[in-house]
Amino acid sequence: MYPTTDNPPGPGDIPHSRPALLLSMGPGVADRLLDARHHTRLAALTRTDSRLVAHELADPAPEVAAALADAEVLLTCWGAPRLTERVLAAAPRLRAVVHAAGSVKHHITEACWQRGITVTSAASVNALPVAEYTLAAILFANKRVLHTAHRYRTLRAPHDWQRELAGAGNYGRTVGIIGASRIGRRLIELLRPFDLRVLLHDPYVDTAGAAHLGVTPVPLDTLCAESDIVTAHAPQLPSTHHLLGARELALMPDGATLINTARGSLVEETALLAELLTGRLHAVLDVTDPELPPPDSPLYDLPNVLLTPHLAGSLGGELHRLADRALDEVARFAAGLPFADPVHPAGQDRSA
Repeated sequence: MYPTTDNPPGPGDIPHSRPALLLSMGPGVADRLLDARHHTRLAALTRTDSRLVAHELADPAPEVAAALADAEVLLTCWGAPRLTERVLAAAPRLRAVVHAAGSVKHHITEACWQRGITVTSAASVNALPVAEYTLAAILFANKRVLHTAHRYRTLRAPHDWQRELAGAGNYGRTVGIIGASRIGRRLIELLRPFDLRVLLHDPYVDTAGAAHLGVTPVPLDTLCAESDIVTAHAPQLPSTHHLLGARELALMPDGATLINTARGSLVEETALLAELLTGRLHAVLDVTDPELPPPDSPLYDLPNVLLTPHLAGSLGGELHRLADRALDEVARFAAGLPFADPVHPAGQDRSA
């Protein structure tokens, strides 16, 4: 279980000193991220004005500039401004960045690594709701819930569902996972109680690593050809652009489902639409390319598509889990301990 403030205090909750901390994130994010108990814990751990949130650091307001000059820690989240050389020059005491979200690539620059600033993120806990969303999508897709709900609404009469759904169900089906990312690995854990065969494609996971995860490593073509469900959890990189194109999609069996909760650019959308319009494949798409499909996109209306607005990640009350993890890391910093979940520059070329 992930640590929360409901747990008994540990060494990380007893600061050796109270470092100066500045909140830096997009407008409105702090209000959703932090509740009263988080503000109370921040005040106990750090010297901070948690009502002051820096949305702009390159040309900050006077009160933000003063707080930045004193800050030893930045607590960031979605919409955090980039930490450029100019920003870092205005933050001479800055030693750490605690990111209460997933990827840090949007605001942590090479200048941060060169300066020796330590960085941590809540990516591991943000992976949980995405994996949960994907698990639900897998179980519903194999059960043909979306298809059947549409048919039931149309028929409104007795019908031989056992005959129509003779090929449905989760028992013995094959799930193909693309990418042993934090989300991919969490999904593998969540799938263990079910009677499913799980394949994995990840060029960085060898046979021994796959065996440790309890999955079968296969090439991408094999995964596409043998999976009832193909679910994408790879990072957005030049090498993964349109990883699933016309050829890979054509390999998927009739009636298979593609799930994408990663990045829209992993899938060649024109090729996917061609398959979806025939009804041969199904799709659960939490991300698309572009992020917001145009108003006339068939994705909104196709009965074999479940389209959601990038909501698989932390949402609503789940943001408080991110805050809990971030403040655990702030507590460790204040106590002079290393971060529990550090971000390393060497791994950034393979992360989302």
